[in-house]
Amino acid sequence: MSTSHLLYLFPFFLLACFFVYWAGARTAYARRVPTAKGDPTAHDWHFFVPCRDEEAVIATTVTRLRSDFPTARVWVVDDASEDLTASIAARLADRDPAVRLVSRRLPDARTGKGAALNAAYAALDAELHGADRDRVIVCVVDADGQVSPEALDRVSGPDGFADPETGGVQIGVRMRNTDDPRPLPHRGRLANAYARLLIRVQDMEFATSNSGMQLLRRRTGSVGLGGNGQFTRLTALDRIAAAEGGRPWQHDALLEDYELGLQMRLTGHRVTHVHDTWVTQEALPHTRRFLAQRTRWAQGNIQCVRMAGRIVSSRHYRLSGVLEALYTFFQPLAHLVTLLLTVVMVAALVMDDGTTLATWPLALLLAAASLVPFLLWGPVYRRDFAPGRSRFTGLLWGLALWVYAYPLFVVCARACLRILRGRTGWAKTRRNAEKAGIGPVAIES
Repeated sequence: MSTSHLLYLFPFFLLACFFVYWAGARTAYARRVPTAKGDPTAHDWHFFVPCRDEEAVIATTVTRLRSDFPTARVWVVDDASEDLTASIAARLADRDPAVRLVSRRLPDARTGKGAALNAAYAALDAELHGADRDRVIVCVVDADGQVSPEALDRVSGPDGFADPETGGVQIGVRMRNTDDPRPLPHRGRLANAYARLLIRVQDMEFATSNSGMQLLRRRTGSVGLGGNGQFTRLTALDRIAAAEGGRPWQHDALLEDYELGLQMRLTGHRVTHVHDTWVTQEALPHTRRFLAQRTRWAQGNIQCVRMAGRIVSSRHYRLSGVLEALYTFFQPLAHLVTLLLTVVMVAALVMDDGTTLATWPLALLLAAASLVPFLLWGPVYRRDFAPGRSRFTGLLWGLALWVYAYPLFVVCARACLRILRGRTGWAKTRRNAEKAGIGPVAIES
């Protein structure tokens, strides 16, 4: 077989891998069962809320956490904010002894979310005197996050922390602004229609596709922790901190949340996913912010490759978990290779003298086959989360999810370029309620 034929077959190999993974996720999603509730009073709950320039949302988030979970403590970590975040949090702490403010100062601050969470961990550790640390559960919540009121019941059940082997639980993530009629209040009808669709597809991605992946990972033993709605047992954090110089979260990681889950599995703790409760956040209605956010995620995924050797040799990972983790690690690189091969194939077809014109049907088949998995998520999402919408709308949403996936190829290329240039810094994604002039957006250029 010639090199050119191998060139054309490689995208089909990558597509086959994607189909196998998608089929596993779709099957796991279809066969999910309700999560049994447990007794939240069996644990002591602490919410970590890392903040940098979050004056637009922090008061609402803390107030809601204290209202919905009155026995829990809330730790607000101000990462040297330049706005009123620190003063708002200080006032909340003055009024409510269950609210704590952890202040970080330059030049030590603004070095990443992991470093901010480590500061909260150190503050919590300093306050616990003689406490049963196995009872203590930490939950990381975004500054705009809203945790479902029944979340503690679900994560404390037999599928969660009632199992003494469980070190981490990730709940589902949903977008709460899917019904916002004007996500861009100062823009026209067309721009708002596009923004509504972008928001809707982000919700569909997390509610169905990502949920299916996590349910598949429950079977393979490789569930990933996320940065919002991440629950961890304090003793599991302690064990990682003992091996990492007192820092359970990697301070230099762009996906410190996902890497924490990997560390937990490597230390022998169980990490699981509870699908029928969730934390909500705001979806991004701006393409630039969305792509910048996903660039950071892709770059963080590539960083995780450094842990591949430890996972392959770990006795705590079975073969299916190893394969799933490696698939996740190398997805951005596979996207980059696919993008480069597509450019080469198109150039070859355009410049060819006609002898390889017959490969055009193969290219069309590749595009058509890639559509099917995305298209099928649309009706599932409509059935489970938007039953009031028409079946035709569900199909359109599935088509939109397919289109939505293609910019990620460019995102992965940008992530690789940033790594080659040695750029690993990032800034927070600006909230929708913030003015355009406040703070850097999502990722350093």
